[in-house]
Amino acid sequence: MTPNTGALKGRTIFVTGASRGIGRAIALKCAADGANIAIAAKSAEPHPKLSGTIHSVAAEVEAVGGRALPLQVDVRDEQRVEEAMAQTAETFGGIDAVVNNAGAINLTNVESTEPKRYDLMQSINSRAVYLTAHLAIPYLKASDCAHILSLSPPVNLQAKWLGPYGPYALSKFGMTILSMGLAEELREAGISVTTLWPRTLIATAAIEFAVGNRKLFEQSRKPAVMADAAYEILITQDNVLSGRQLIDEVLLAERGVSDFTDYAHNPARAHQLAVDLFLD
Repeated sequence: MTPNTGALKGRTIFVTGASRGIGRAIALKCAADGANIAIAAKSAEPHPKLSGTIHSVAAEVEAVGGRALPLQVDVRDEQRVEEAMAQTAETFGGIDAVVNNAGAINLTNVESTEPKRYDLMQSINSRAVYLTAHLAIPYLKASDCAHILSLSPPVNLQAKWLGPYGPYALSKFGMTILSMGLAEELREAGISVTTLWPRTLIATAAIEFAVGNRKLFEQSRKPAVMADAAYEILITQDNVLSGRQLIDEVLLAERGVSDFTDYAHNPARAHQLAVDLFLD
């Protein structure tokens, strides 16, 4: 893993969907560097199939040296997101970064996607990027190293992605397009806006339950690779990365990582990994 530098010490990061998976990994990576973490997620009580709650992650954040604020938040709820950000700023003195990690996935075409599932994906994915940015901008403008980071792919309009996965693709590309617009809108304010996507599948509940099954973990990397890449983004100053659609492996290679073996869920199969959606 990329070593911590202390660059995030005292900084406050608002992470959505931080109760498990990639969001949890990002929270812990930044906390180990001394950051304050607002753990904004729906899971306040244990789930029979899914590990992790806002409270369990809060305990982990504090165990590695960060300060934690567990917040039960549905990113579709404007009032709740607004309240959570205000509480975060009041607790820690401001907000320096927002990480849009919460997501909904359903890999179906238009005919097979029920309206309620379509609405869920659009509201949790693309709309949430708008909502969190809209509400966070006043806080971020007060930071000297502000970031909005969204976990979404580079825009890829090839038919092989749009045909079978049109509704999901729209929601994820919407996140990216909004981020590209925000990067220009906020450039003079000094707020960096980027997107990040994994080169390979990542061993998370989404892969196990929404994409395939746990066998796919053998072709996946651990969430730590995304956490390390997110960390590199969040410590970057002067808007150097703003507007870029980043891939975890590519960014980490730019920052000096040459061996990705340990990131594999099964290091013995580190050279037999599956490329993620929307990447060629």
